[in-house]
Amino acid sequence: MDFIWSPWRMEYITSPKPSQEKCIFCAALEENNDRETLIVYRGRLAFAILNRYPYTNGHLMVVPYEHQPSFEILNQEIRIDLMELMTQAVQVLTKVYSPGGFNVGANIGAVAGAGVTGHIHFHVLPRWGGDTNFMTTLSGTRVLPETLEETFRRVSQTWKEMFP
Repeated sequence: MDFIWSPWRMEYITSPKPSQEKCIFCAALEENNDRETLIVYRGRLAFAILNRYPYTNGHLMVVPYEHQPSFEILNQEIRIDLMELMTQAVQVLTKVYSPGGFNVGANIGAVAGAGVTGHIHFHVLPRWGGDTNFMTTLSGTRVLPETLEETFRRVSQTWKEMFP
């Protein structure tokens, strides 16, 4: 079995997180400046936001408006809406980037790797063959060919076109 190490993540995982009165998702919603906060789509019961520290271009998070630490606490209607938004996210990212595949999932709790433990969110990451290459593996450096601003523009525009 081969192992690929990503030591740059340990610094993020073990670093102290700034204490906030509000979680990053609730603060982004209240700011009401979607371009600045990177909210690409607001649905009925959940929204999609770009990850500010992406693994790949187009790394989205799908988040319920309701602040809860885990999905089983949410009512069925919200869970259905989350799944629908994750499906739309895959469709939008497929149209924008034509990836070879996706990672979709949630880290629930700090020991599972959740960076924001109090507000459940699901990651949707487009993936390509070779997107983790020698730069990432050897030097702890990610090479992303597109700025967050351009990613925001492309993804939010495509989402509006596909799901008006």
